[in-house]
Amino acid sequence: MIIRRNSATNHVSQTSDDPQGVNGGNKSREKSLISLAGSDHNDPIIVAEDLCRINVCGELFITTFKSLEEFPKTLLGSPERERYFCPELNAYFFNRNRACFESILLYYQTGDEYPPLTADLDLWEEEKAFFRISFTKDYAISIEDSEIDDITCVALCQNNSISAKRKAVHDFLLNPRSSKIATVWHSVDIMFICVSIAFLIMETDPGLKIHFTDKSDPYYNTIYGINAFVIAFFTIDLVARFFTWPTFCSFWKNIFNILDILSILPFYVGIIADMSAEGQSMEMTEVESKRYVVLRVCRIFRIIRIFKFVRHSQDLILIVRVVVHAKKELGLLVVLLGIFTVTFGSIMYYVEHEVNDQFNSIMQGCWWSIVTITTVGYGEVVPSTPGGKFVGSVVLTLGIVFLALPMTIIVSKFSSVYEKEKGDSKD
Repeated sequence: MIIRRNSATNHVSQTSDDPQGVNGGNKSREKSLISLAGSDHNDPIIVAEDLCRINVCGELFITTFKSLEEFPKTLLGSPERERYFCPELNAYFFNRNRACFESILLYYQTGDEYPPLTADLDLWEEEKAFFRISFTKDYAISIEDSEIDDITCVALCQNNSISAKRKAVHDFLLNPRSSKIATVWHSVDIMFICVSIAFLIMETDPGLKIHFTDKSDPYYNTIYGINAFVIAFFTIDLVARFFTWPTFCSFWKNIFNILDILSILPFYVGIIADMSAEGQSMEMTEVESKRYVVLRVCRIFRIIRIFKFVRHSQDLILIVRVVVHAKKELGLLVVLLGIFTVTFGSIMYYVEHEVNDQFNSIMQGCWWSIVTITTVGYGEVVPSTPGGKFVGSVVLTLGIVFLALPMTIIVSKFSSVYEKEKGDSKD
């Protein structure tokens, strides 16, 4: 028996098994239903028949037939999808690009286009053509078949127009190949990142620092104006991405958005600190001291601006994804390094601290231990007793073995994941 649900009436009924299948492709699918709220027949239920399993080159995606059939002109929303049903896999199989299909599936959920960051634009166009997706919603409503009034129709059309504009702005900000203007915008963004990093470096030079800090310097206003213009550009780009992002939560889950916020935060904190200092009646030295502490903490985040380059390079994004996949292997290396460091740092402290002032604490011993294990060997802290030299020889020998064993695993994992991610972006 197959449990089947009528989507029009939302009625669950049982029908006899069809040996030929439905539309020639459902003969081996066994349907079942799961109650979400116990035995009460009035409670909502989930019918397995409503779930669509899609296998894309070995990766399984699960969605609902209802969401697919909202777009009947597409491949997945039409009965033509049955030609791709594989009974052995109990799923629809497509030998297509997996990275692109995530964006294809996102279309059925939102109705908007969000191209994958790791796929070539030409490949993305090919995938859209294969699945017959045009990214335009048809809100034409028949007067004879619909009871929706004119006000609702106008609202739907306006929402469609707003959604299309949001999508266009989103593509403009994230995809430099979406248009020539987008290419110019991203080029200017990269140029301003370089200017910002150059200012960050020059500000610490003793000979140039006066141009950045002394308001009476003739170059101060020019440099401050350039810096303010650059920050304003970064702010406009960030705010535009915030209002055109698919969802509020997904915006905050994107690490690059967080880095962009932290990179411009010091500038605005500095302005607030200057304004608060002018309105204070306390001693100037105390005001400057508090302001200096705040700015000193915030200036650390300015270093983050260099990571804005990653957002403009697909290869760097790919490397970041590879590092995330290899986090377990990297975590193993960190744990082993910590164990070896604390163990031999403590041993060296107890062996050397009575006759060697350089090892005056276990912390100092751990510093020597990690420098020795990693075969760096600065030489500012060295053992002086025969016992200490013996321990140092053991640590140095074990350090080579310690780095070799987990590093082999990490390199192997890194290579396999990199090739897999690179292949997904080119398929």
